[in-house]
Amino acid sequence: MESAGEMQLSYGARAKTMANDPLNLDEAAEWAGIWWLPDDPDERIAGVLRYEPETGLALSLIGAFEDRIMSSLSPGVVAVHEGTLTWEVIHGAAEQREITLLGCVPTRTRRTIGARVKSPDRQIVKATTALIGAHVRGQGEAAFSAAEVSVEDLELWAASSVFEGSWGTTGGKPDGSGRISVKPVGSESVTVDGTEFRLTHRRTLPFLDQLKGGTVGRMRDTVFVRVVPSQPFSLTVALEAAGSVQDLIALATHQAAGVIWLRLELAEIGAASPADRPALHRSVDVLYAPPALGKHDAKAVEHHRVFFTCESIPFETIVPRWGEARGRLRAATNMIMGLRYAPARYIESNLLTAVGAAEVLHRGLGIDEGPFPPDVFDTMRGAMLAQVPEEHRDRLKGSIRNEPTLRDRLLALAARPDQEAIGLLMPDVDRWARRTTRARNDLAHEGTTPGHSFEELFAVVEVTTAVVILNVMQELGLPAERQRAIVQEHPQLRATARAAREWLVSPGSGA
Repeated sequence: MESAGEMQLSYGARAKTMANDPLNLDEAAEWAGIWWLPDDPDERIAGVLRYEPETGLALSLIGAFEDRIMSSLSPGVVAVHEGTLTWEVIHGAAEQREITLLGCVPTRTRRTIGARVKSPDRQIVKATTALIGAHVRGQGEAAFSAAEVSVEDLELWAASSVFEGSWGTTGGKPDGSGRISVKPVGSESVTVDGTEFRLTHRRTLPFLDQLKGGTVGRMRDTVFVRVVPSQPFSLTVALEAAGSVQDLIALATHQAAGVIWLRLELAEIGAASPADRPALHRSVDVLYAPPALGKHDAKAVEHHRVFFTCESIPFETIVPRWGEARGRLRAATNMIMGLRYAPARYIESNLLTAVGAAEVLHRGLGIDEGPFPPDVFDTMRGAMLAQVPEEHRDRLKGSIRNEPTLRDRLLALAARPDQEAIGLLMPDVDRWARRTTRARNDLAHEGTTPGHSFEELFAVVEVTTAVVILNVMQELGLPAERQRAIVQEHPQLRATARAAREWLVSPGSGA
C-alpha cells in the first residue's frame, strides 16, 4: 500500500502525464481563441474551434472573413458574383497554443448589415485538418522533424508489453492474491532510405483512483511508431507515413485498423541550444479524418485473428519489406484494404474489386508474360492484320494483345504462395480460376451472372481475396508454416475454405 506522500506523487504525475498526452482522434475537444488569415494578420476574429470525431472540425466565428467573390466595375461600384471564397490556411491562437487550420470552407455566413439592431456577423468554417501547436503556411511546408502515430492493435502486432502478471493459488485454487509488475521494454528501430522507424513504448506512472465504491490502480502502456526522416518534412509526408503504418496493421489483423492519434514534432526552432541544455522540442497534434478512426479504449482484436506479428517477421525486417512491397503493389493492396475499410453492399461490386486486385497484383509482381514469344506474336499479328481491310486495321490492332488471360493470371497467383496453404484454402484451383473468370466476364460484358448463385459468388470473392493476401504475405517473407496456420486457424479463412469446398469443386471430383 502506498503512503500518502507516494499517493500524492502519483496523482501529480498522472495530471502531468495526461496534460502531455496526444489528442485522441476519437475524443471531442474545443479551443476558444482568435483567428486570422495569414495574408491579413491584422484582421483578427474571435471564435471557437470544435472537433467532433463523427463530424470533424468546425470553426464558429463571432465576425466573418470576407467570403464573397467580388469585382470592381468602376469607382464605388462593386459586383458580387456567385460562389464563395475558400481558404487553404487559417491561423489561430487558443489555449496558449498556435493552431493552423487547413482546407477551410465557409459553410454558413450570417451578415447583419442593415439590421435594426447592430450585432456581429457570424460565420461557420469547416476544415479538413487542424495542427494544434504550430503555425505553418500549408500542408506542403517542411516544418517537422519527427512523426509519431498510434494505430489500433499496434501493441498486439508488436508482440511486446511492459506488463507481467501472476495470480496466487492455495491448494490449486486462486486465493485472491497476485501481482502486476512492469519491466522496461527497449525500442526497436530500423532505417530505410535515410528514414528511421522506431517501435516505442510510452507508459504512465502507476496511480490509484480512490472512488466512492472502491479503489482502482492503473497504468497505461501505449505502443507507437516514431518516424524520423533525415531532413525536415511536411504534413503530407507525415500523413503518408501514418497511412503506411495503418495499412500494415490492417493487413496483419485482416480488418480495418484505425488511427488513434498522430503527433508531429516541430523542427528545431531558432538558434541551436547550448551544449548544457537539451534542444527545444514542440509537439503538434494532428486532427484529421483517416480512412478509419481508432478507438483508444476499444477491446483489442483476438490473438487468433492476427495473420502475423513481429514474432513471425521482426520489426526491423518487416518495415523495409512492407515499404518496398507497398510501393510496388499499392494498387492491389489498396483494393483489398477497401474490402476491409468500406466493403460494398452488393456482391457484384466486391467481385469486381477482388478480381481487379488479383489482376493488378499479377502485373505488379512482374510476371505479366504473354503466352507467345514476342517475335512469334509479332509475326502472327501481322499475318492476321493483313487479312483485314485497311480501314479496320487500327481498331483490330488494339484488340490483339499478347497478354495472359484472367484465368492464366489467377492460376499463376495460386502457384506462388506455399502450396500446402493453397491446398488447405481450396481443393480445386482450376475450378476456382474457371468460375472466377466466368463470373467476372459475365458481369463485365453482360451486366449479370446468370450461371452463378449468390453463395458461389461469395465464395469466389472470399477465395480470390485470400489468394491476393497470401501472395502479399509471400512477398513479405511470411514463413510457409505461418501461411498454413493462418488458413487453418483464422476464423474467416476457415469459413472461406469451407465455402470453397462446397461451391468451388468440380462435380464428381470427390474433393
